[in-house]
Amino acid sequence: MELISYITQQTNLSKQSIENTISLFNEDCTIPFISRYRKEKTGNLDEVEIGEILKYKDTFEALEKRKKAILKALEEQHSLTQELSEKIENAEDIISVEDLYLPFKKKRKTKAETARLQGLEPLAKMIMSQRINDLNATAKKFVTKDVENIEIALEGARFIIAEWINERTDIRNMLRQQIVRFAIISSKVIPVKAEDKKALKFKDYFDWNESLNTIPSHRFLAIVRAENEGYIRIKIAIDEEIAIQKITRVVFRSQNECTSHIQSAIEDAFKRLLFPSLSNEALSLAKEKADNEAIAVFSKNLKQLLLGAPLGEKKVLAIDPGFRSGCKIVCLNAQGDLEHNETIFPHEPQKKMLEAIKKISFLVDAHKIEAIAIGNGTASRETEDFIKKIQFKNSVAVFVVNEAGASIYSASKIARDEFPTYDVTVRGAISIGRRLQDPLAELVKIDAKSIGVGQYQHDVDQVKLKKSLDTVVESCVNTVGITINTASESLLSYVSGIGPKLAENIVKYRNENGAFSSRNAIKKVPKLGAKAFEQAAGFLRIKNPKNPLDDSAVHPENYDLIDKMAKELNIKVADFIGNKTLIQKIPLQNYTSLSIGLPTLQDIMKELEKPGVDPREKATVFSFDATIKTIDDLRIGQILPGIVNNITNFGCFVNIGIKESGLIHVSNLSDTFVKDVNAIVSLQQQVFVKVLEVDAVRKRIQLALVK
Repeated sequence: MELISYITQQTNLSKQSIENTISLFNEDCTIPFISRYRKEKTGNLDEVEIGEILKYKDTFEALEKRKKAILKALEEQHSLTQELSEKIENAEDIISVEDLYLPFKKKRKTKAETARLQGLEPLAKMIMSQRINDLNATAKKFVTKDVENIEIALEGARFIIAEWINERTDIRNMLRQQIVRFAIISSKVIPVKAEDKKALKFKDYFDWNESLNTIPSHRFLAIVRAENEGYIRIKIAIDEEIAIQKITRVVFRSQNECTSHIQSAIEDAFKRLLFPSLSNEALSLAKEKADNEAIAVFSKNLKQLLLGAPLGEKKVLAIDPGFRSGCKIVCLNAQGDLEHNETIFPHEPQKKMLEAIKKISFLVDAHKIEAIAIGNGTASRETEDFIKKIQFKNSVAVFVVNEAGASIYSASKIARDEFPTYDVTVRGAISIGRRLQDPLAELVKIDAKSIGVGQYQHDVDQVKLKKSLDTVVESCVNTVGITINTASESLLSYVSGIGPKLAENIVKYRNENGAFSSRNAIKKVPKLGAKAFEQAAGFLRIKNPKNPLDDSAVHPENYDLIDKMAKELNIKVADFIGNKTLIQKIPLQNYTSLSIGLPTLQDIMKELEKPGVDPREKATVFSFDATIKTIDDLRIGQILPGIVNNITNFGCFVNIGIKESGLIHVSNLSDTFVKDVNAIVSLQQQVFVKVLEVDAVRKRIQLALVK
């Protein structure tokens, strides 16, 4: 099968779009660049569709690599026939390829291999032919020094027959269908672990069973985690009798004295070879499916979090709250630079409230603070209450900021490089303040797994997870665009075509030579060649540039086109900016060419209307119910404000201002069936919820969404 045909079959996208997209990938173009600036070539495919093409390209190439390895191995064994070669070449998935290779695979010393070495394969063939008149007499001929009697000879022949049955592709596929349709996955607690307090979180799975085909991904991953932690055992099962009957119907030709031996070999093949192998395969596929679903949910959540509402360039006082160790406070200027830091002790045991109030009031006035960011960890609610009691001279907005992963950042090399003379407490507070100013710019510095917007992220395939999350971060960074003269090395590394090394070179060049005055000036950065510039330029912004297009998403390759439009209208390029009436009068069809079509021209006009506009919403103040401080304050029926802080396939979690987040199960999100939780709520959305159930022992809260 050819690459393009394979991807077409998997995606149903047009052949031309796939061919052109593959060609762009082969030219080292990135997904953000292709989707934004090569719409004519792709047929206006979006990032998701382009990502699917890349995924299936990688799958196909891995399949072809495995085929070549197997064909080479078969050739070296002198086992490759024309028919087998064609079957392998035409196989469309890795399982089919491995099934074809199975009979020729070098095996460890099996019972069947031992029997072959004892010369019993001819006897096995005779039994399978079912043409023996006197089985005992025939078997007696195979008795030797190594095969002591007829029973051992027949047993060895059965082992060989069982292996043949195990290697039959039709039988394996038939059993796969049985497993897909009818397999039940079950779990049982390991008795000695039943009373373990740590096992309580897995109590639901102490005696559990359901269809393997329909088990939700989150439940499958929970069961796998419970087994990996040693609390339960899991297994899958199908109706053994029906499965053996189906194999028998495939294998048998007639009834004679060989029948019982073939039947015994079938049962042995099923129990010892087929089902153990195929059940493990089924569990592996179920794990892969669950991983993919969990990663997809995690990726959706991460995207929403990264594109969360920024406060913007405002002066911020950030607080990392605490009790005994005090509250670490930092003052940041509008660009996020540290201006001041110290510690206050407004809470128990020191309780220096008056001193803390005076200090906060002084700092807010001295640094002209416009907003206060409070981390949502220990002592968050108490610190928020304390801050709101202060009477400031001017209006100061107070925000509670999700600090998940801040401790990871504060101890990281990135943080040490940024603030080498400050300790982790100061760095953590800085991160909290910067998250309010610009969540995307700050969160890219943290391992996405530590941000706290997924489930079972440590249980899924880590390579797939990292690849997916890196793609999400890259997409978000390039969707928003970045200001090259202020962007951190971490943020720059996710820009299309740049990566970590070039990001380091850009920051070093910027520090040594000052701010970039234009996009063209970026070409002076060492090792930033034409290809990297092509991929990156449209996503980089220059503030207050000589050419206004440098602060827009218009790619430099289209500057000449804009100049041409301006000349023909006898105006300056700057006159286009924000002039919707003028822009709408431009006859776009007059400017189309082989390389630039209407989709790109429409994008350009849209950008000229609002150049460099941030697609994100602006941050808004939110307040929790002041009377709810712990889980013990909750009562069934209460209506409370909250913020959605995690989304799963089975519902969403809501922060209601206490340590434990509450769950709105998918059944409590709407009066109608909900297929996609993201269609009802989004991450960081402010909502009202009703308390349905409180389990203080297990720290679980059940909520319902209030419309």
